[in-house]
Amino acid sequence: MTSDVDLCVSIVVHWSREVLDGRGYGDYQSMGMSGGQYDILRETVDVARAALRKGTATRDNVGLLTGRQARERCSARYRDGRPPEGPWR
Repeated sequence: MTSDVDLCVSIVVHWSREVLDGRGYGDYQSMGMSGGQYDILRETVDVARAALRKGTATRDNVGLLTGRQARERCSARYRDGRPPEGPWR
C-alpha cells in the first residue's frame, strides 16, 4: 500500500516536471491534487526555478531537487498521519 507521503511526493514530482517543462495545465483539481498538495507543488516549482536561474541546478539534475523538496514538504504535511483539516486540504 502506498503511504500518503509517497503518493503526495509522486504527484508533486510528476507535476513539477510538467510545469517546469511548460506542460502544466489547469487548476489543482484537474491535476488530481488537493489544495495543500498544490501549495507544495507551487513552492517546489518556485525553488526549482530559482535554482535554475542561479545555476545551482541544471535541467539534468533539477529532478533531484524537486524530489527532495517534495519529500520534505509532503512529510511535514502528513507528519501526523493525515493532512490538516479543511476542505480540499
